[in-house]
Amino acid sequence: MNTPEARAADGLAWVLTPLLELPGVRHAVIATGDGLVEGASPGLSRASAERVAAMTATLHAAARAFTTAFTERDAPRLQQTVVESEEGYAIVVPAGQNTSLALMAEPDAQLGNVAYQMQVQVAALARAMAAPARQSDAPQRTPDAAEAPLDAAARP
Repeated sequence: MNTPEARAADGLAWVLTPLLELPGVRHAVIATGDGLVEGASPGLSRASAERVAAMTATLHAAARAFTTAFTERDAPRLQQTVVESEEGYAIVVPAGQNTSLALMAEPDAQLGNVAYQMQVQVAALARAMAAPARQSDAPQRTPDAAEAPLDAAARP
């Protein structure tokens, strides 16, 4: 189990923290569709996080192509991709437009619970990303004539 400390530059730690608190979860990464790191668990080196993000994009694309080949349907929507090894389970789930959540869990982790919690966090992330921008409580100030920009016709 990881200590859920946020990386200084990681504004998405709130997505990863509940997952990292689950028994048997080693690491988690939020990756873009083109393989860049959006967030990573603190115990994972930057180099490893970057490799995981790149492989997550590749794995997701391969899983989609694999499913397309079997179903003969274009662009099937993936629910999750699971890779089992002697080291445990690598799980990748879509996390919104052009984003994936990848996680590595120990062989004895409760996969049902881990997968469920991943979906809970993905749903929370989707809600946060869909929220409208926060409006300032400060009154909006319009520039007075001295501050207003000149339009092209009024310039000398």
